[in-house]
Amino acid sequence: MTRSANSFDVIILGAGAAGMMCAMTAGGRGRRVLLLDHADQAGAKILISGGGRCNFTNEHAAPDRFLSGNPRFCASALRRYTAQDFTALVRRHGIPFHEKTLGQLFCDGSARAIVAMLLAECAAAGVDLRLRYRVTGLSHSGAFRVETDGGEFTAPALVLATGGLSIPKMGATGFAHHAAQRFGLPLTTIRPGLVPLTFAGTELALMQPLSGVALPVTAAAGRGVFGEAMLFTHRGLSGPAILQASSLWEPGTPLRIDMLPGTDACAALLDRKRARPRTEARTVLAGLLPQRLAQALAAAHLPAVSLANLPDRVLRGLGALLNDWRLVPTGSEGYAKAEVTLGGVDTRALSSKTMEATAVPGLFVIGEAADVTGWLGGYNFQWAWSSGWCAGQAV
Repeated sequence: MTRSANSFDVIILGAGAAGMMCAMTAGGRGRRVLLLDHADQAGAKILISGGGRCNFTNEHAAPDRFLSGNPRFCASALRRYTAQDFTALVRRHGIPFHEKTLGQLFCDGSARAIVAMLLAECAAAGVDLRLRYRVTGLSHSGAFRVETDGGEFTAPALVLATGGLSIPKMGATGFAHHAAQRFGLPLTTIRPGLVPLTFAGTELALMQPLSGVALPVTAAAGRGVFGEAMLFTHRGLSGPAILQASSLWEPGTPLRIDMLPGTDACAALLDRKRARPRTEARTVLAGLLPQRLAQALAAAHLPAVSLANLPDRVLRGLGALLNDWRLVPTGSEGYAKAEVTLGGVDTRALSSKTMEATAVPGLFVIGEAADVTGWLGGYNFQWAWSSGWCAGQAV
């Protein structure tokens, strides 16, 4: 029987990391694949990732580095398609890369190499990639029907790979969430993740003049403690440690920051009082912290006197602040600055092996659209590769 030119084995909506991985995997298995995206280029978010160098995976990708209402859901996919599997693909394409820190793998050159690799794999697998196609309707009656401004297409399998709401200037929308709901799939609570936090009042008044100052800290929120850099901004706090903590922070709860990780600040200040009693307290503080931060904290907490003239209780109080600064953010900078979207399609409605909706055979949800969010540092790309590969093996 002759197949219609608009009939495919699988239609994948979203030509990002997860969508391209799914397409090349399914196409490599002989499936006739249509990959649609409303943007004018594939992999737009890949191109801006990692400062343009694409932090394409993390060697330490494991289930405990991912957040979800169903914490073990990601384990099967991460085990079946690993960081080492994707790294092997990168090597086969001759793309030079390096480990930056903490298992994060970056291209030596441009992120464009990763997009070119994925496009080459899709082309070799016979994937029909169509850009600048806007979906205008979805339905399911025996097969999935996708209506677009460039025509109608049908397939027995449909993959939602359009991501989440983060970085709307790159074209991000809630399309996958709305489509999933249209087919009866539940959503979890959705909010920005890996995002700078905002403050108000006296806390913001302290932070604004320090915009641009960075230092190594440990930041704790919920059950997570992250030891990386913190950056002061004109709206509050950012930097890797804060972005990590933001995904576990709950509104109204405190963020806890150790500005001298690995150092007992109380003991350090008291030791300096004994060793250099005539030194002004703020000078000693400048030896422990970036100068502008030291000056701001000294102005707020220390009189302009020598250490000898400061009671030990004052130094202990300052030491406690340095090791356990408790702040309550007013919110975050939202999806415009968020690296990812927390929450999404409830994974209890999906197969952990195939990403297929258990109640809607033939419907798959992969990547950021599902309620799986990785830590900062290549984990979310690995989830895209793993979930996309699993769906590509099943469609």
